Amino acid sequence: MKTTGNTILITGGSAGIGFEIAKAFSELNNKVIITGRDRDRLANAAAKLKNVTGIVSDVTNPADVEQLVSRLQTEFPQLNVVINNAGKAAYYDLDEGKDPAQIAEDEMLTNYLSIIRLNNALLPQLKKAGEAAIVNVSSIAALVPNHIIPTYGASKAALHSYTQSLRISLGKTSSVQVFELVPPLVNTDFSQEIGGANGIPAKVVADELVNAFETNTLEVRVGQTAHLFELFLSSPSEALKAMNPGVTIF
Repeated sequence: MKTTGNTILITGGSAGIGFEIAKAFSELNNKVIITGRDRDRLANAAAKLKNVTGIVSDVTNPADVEQLVSRLQTEFPQLNVVINNAGKAAYYDLDEGKDPAQIAEDEMLTNYLSIIRLNNALLPQLKKAGEAAIVNVSSIAALVPNHIIPTYGASKAALHSYTQSLRISLGKTSSVQVFELVPPLVNTDFSQEIGGANGIPAKVVADELVNAFETNTLEVRVGQTAHLFELFLSSPSEALKAMNPGVTIF
């Protein structure tokens, strides 16, 4: 997959991993569109970058998605890369007395169902491009669960499974490549409640994605994720312990 000359859509691109991905690709002579729900934060992010357009859009709102797709078709007909980065997470324990069903519903909508909707809506446009890609940003918790992000991990596990199926299906019918970007703990505002300050810089994740484009590495396991994946292959129980340190696992 080429790293320059693309037209790239990044959902949730105003901060964190999404912003760093937008910055990395914008500096490589790509046209970048970032979306988000907060108009001011989106405008501030776009102003810091070159060749970046901000569009206010909520990936969980079907009407917003319809308007976004229509605008992309009209204003950015050369769109050939979609990076599904927008996400939502709740940090809690399943035995805390909260409503896990409602929390899971919100997370599944943002982290899984909205991605399926947007991908499906944009596939006709992507298939017209000579070289195209979809990138789904999942998580280390998609591979092995962590008890303090239980339903977030479940939503990312669903995304992981869907991504693999999408890759197989599109591989049979089109030239659209499907990447899965799997970061570990990353130091962003999004992750501070679970010790994000101890995570890797978001720039590292963005740089790994650029490298994956260059090498056609479809499963992009960043940093600790790669080590945990190898541990999971050799011993799922040890991987579970590693993801839940200090917790007795029966």
